[in-house]
Amino acid sequence: MGQKINPLGFRLGITQKHRSHWFAKSKKYSELFEGDRKIRNCIEFYVRKHMRNSANYGGVARVEIRRKTDLIQIEIHTGFPALLVESRSQGIEQLKTNLQGTLNPKGSRLGMSLIEINKPYAEPSILAEYIALQLEGRVAFRRTMKKAIGLAKKGDVGGIKVQIAGRLNGAEIARVEWAREGRVPLQTIKARITYCYYAAQTVYGVLGIKVWVFHSEE
Repeated sequence: MGQKINPLGFRLGITQKHRSHWFAKSKKYSELFEGDRKIRNCIEFYVRKHMRNSANYGGVARVEIRRKTDLIQIEIHTGFPALLVESRSQGIEQLKTNLQGTLNPKGSRLGMSLIEINKPYAEPSILAEYIALQLEGRVAFRRTMKKAIGLAKKGDVGGIKVQIAGRLNGAEIARVEWAREGRVPLQTIKARITYCYYAAQTVYGVLGIKVWVFHSEE
C-alpha cells in the first residue's frame, strides 16, 4: 500500500516555508492555531461570496499570518488585487471589519496588506479555484483540465498535474481522472513543487480537485 504525504510538508524547510509566523507557549498554541484557521476561512468565504462570478474568481494564492505582541499582520498574496481594492460597499476594509468581528482579538490590532503575484496562473490555488468555478458551472471536466493546463503554460512552469475525483459529469459511480503536462517529480525533495486541494460543490456532489505545479529544481 502506498504511503501518502503532503507535498508541502514533505519539503518544509527545504523549498517550502511556513505560512504562519509566530511563537507561543504550549498552553496557547491551540488557541492561536485555531485563530489562524478562522482567519483563512473568513477570507476564503468573503472572496467566494463577494468576488467570484462567471467572469472572475477570487485569485487568492495564499495567506500569511504574522503575530506580534499586540499586532496580527495578514498578508494576502493574490494575482488580482483589483478585486479586493476598496469599493462602495465591499473591499479590503469590509474584509478587515469581518475579520475583527470573527476573530475578536483581545488587545490586538489587525493589519492587512495585499501582495500582487506576477504569474498568477503558476499558482495551484488559483488554478484549482478556476477549475472549481468551471465544474460548478457544469463545464466538461476534460475541457476544464485542458484549459487549466494551458493557463499554467502561460505562467512558464516546468510541469503541472491536475486530478479530479468524484461523480464526474454526473456519473453514478465516482472515479478519478487526471492529466499531466511536463515533469512533476514528486519524490524529489529539492524539486520546488506547489500543491493545492480544493473542493467543488456541484449539483451531483463534492468533487475533489488536486493540483501539483513544478517550478524548478534547486
